[in-house]
Amino acid sequence: MAQTENLVQLQDNTVVVVADAGPLIHLDELDSIWLLADFNVVYVPEPVWLEVAYHRPGALTNPEVSLLKSKPRFIEQVSALREMYALHVGEYAALCQCFGLTHSILLTDDTAARLAAKTLEISAHGTIGLLIRAIRRHQLSGYQVIDLLKQIPERSSLHIRPALLRDIIQQTERNLRL
Repeated sequence: MAQTENLVQLQDNTVVVVADAGPLIHLDELDSIWLLADFNVVYVPEPVWLEVAYHRPGALTNPEVSLLKSKPRFIEQVSALREMYALHVGEYAALCQCFGLTHSILLTDDTAARLAAKTLEISAHGTIGLLIRAIRRHQLSGYQVIDLLKQIPERSSLHIRPALLRDIIQQTERNLRL
């Protein structure tokens, strides 16, 4: 059983990482959920936890990654955006968890959630950003990341336009040659 915690503003400059279901599911599909291990903890709001448990329960049990189920809190300013961006309950809960925290990062692959995050001045990153970050963090080589990027259409349910994925792969290859 997962530990559940209320998310509160941390006293220092610690970055609070809150996940929506997409990156947890997609990284697990790519056998790369362990890339989240260098975050002290990744908070997973209860509605997101339930969604991931339904689709990819193994994503929640990797011993290398500290995932903490967090109780949802609902924020009026975020509620106003829920209908405008047609946010699902998990995306909404994750945005609420991030709102008002000085140093927070939302992990999401959902375009509407990213737009809402931008409106709320919340930093948002997705599966592809986490894969690219793995190069900078020396978790994976650039060639390993390129290989994973190429596998996305076959191994992952991540929705990305093929042309955009090709551009990302080409840019990553160019950066390796610099």
